[in-house]
Amino acid sequence: MSMLRLQKRLASSVLRCGKKKVWLDPNETNEIANANSRQQIRKLIKDGLIIRKPVTVHSRARCRKNTLARRKGRHMGIGKRKGTANAREGDLDEKDADPAPPPLEIP
Repeated sequence: MSMLRLQKRLASSVLRCGKKKVWLDPNETNEIANANSRQQIRKLIKDGLIIRKPVTVHSRARCRKNTLARRKGRHMGIGKRKGTANAREGDLDEKDADPAPPPLEIP
C-alpha cells in the first residue's frame, strides 16, 4: 500500500473537515496515489473514491441518567462538593429576593 498522506491532507482541506473524517477507498489506492493536486482530489471526491465520513453520535443517555439520579439526591455527598455551602445555595429565599415593584396606578 502506497503512502497517501498528501492525498488525505488535501482531501481534508477540500472537504473542510479533519483528516480523521476522510475515507480513501482501499481498493483504489493506486488511482488515489496518482492525484497530487486539489483539482484531482475534487475529481476523486466526485467519483466517490474519497468520502467524508459521517459525524459520530455523541449520546446524552448517560448524562440524562445521571441527572435523574442527582435529582433524587445521588452523587451529591460530601466527597462530591467543591464550592462552599454559600456558593452551592440554590434560589434566594423569599426575604432575600428583591421585592416586586408596586403595581402601576392609572388614574
